[in-house]
Amino acid sequence: MRGGLVALAVLTAVAAAGCDDGPRPDLVLKGTPPAAPYGGPLDVPTRETDESGPRALLLASGAAGRALECDGEIFDGSGPDGWSRSDGGATPTEGLALYFDMFQPEEPDHGYRVERKERDRVLYSYDVGGRTKVAVVVARDQKDRPGWGPETSAACDPAELPESFTATTDWQIWTDRAGRRVPVSRLRSSTGPEHCGWQSASFLRLEDRTYARDPDGVLHRDGLLPKPYRAKVRMPAGAHDTGYHRRGRRLWLTDGRATAYVRTAAGVEAWPLLKEGVGCD
Repeated sequence: MRGGLVALAVLTAVAAAGCDDGPRPDLVLKGTPPAAPYGGPLDVPTRETDESGPRALLLASGAAGRALECDGEIFDGSGPDGWSRSDGGATPTEGLALYFDMFQPEEPDHGYRVERKERDRVLYSYDVGGRTKVAVVVARDQKDRPGWGPETSAACDPAELPESFTATTDWQIWTDRAGRRVPVSRLRSSTGPEHCGWQSASFLRLEDRTYARDPDGVLHRDGLLPKPYRAKVRMPAGAHDTGYHRRGRRLWLTDGRATAYVRTAAGVEAWPLLKEGVGCD
């Protein structure tokens, strides 16, 4: 369940804390735990399902998912994936560092704090405004896995993470009319992956639809865009400003939403709908 944007972008992994060099010194912050830490059990059974969505992520992420304090729904979550006999850390902090080394999640790799500590488990949280946005539970001496290592993990939508972090990633966060960051689960954009020859294209995913900017025609030539991208059009009379904007681009839509109209300083572009199921492996 980790990820979820394979069809749209190749995500750049956050720099991991290498086990050979030991955890980075700012991985865990010193200080007191939060005034109202997560009060539930840290040993919560996990279950993988064939479903997707928030319920499935909560089932898969155990205590980590329950410790989140998201503004919206849980965005990512995972249960025990195991570390080998030689991987386990000597301390809980080394177990947290192993999480980044093993999975290289696109999440902040420093600035965590101990939210709860038990004899065999520690809950680490990455907080924004005093609320937990990323949670990792590390455990000690699991079956066939001696030492400390990651047991469960979960994260809120990337839009709830600081801009200083998301600006270093491939997440392209849009803003609404009021200046609030829009969840990427609702709206996201990305540059086409180079290994598929789509680097000149851009994608815009709005809920269940994906639109494409294709100035070189690479997607249209491959039959992935039923209609060609148009670099300069008149704004249709029935189009309305959604209020969503990012770096000089504003998104307009008609009621049918068959085309995304993107207003820029140079004019209006027409981004056609991408065929369903299109992906780049």
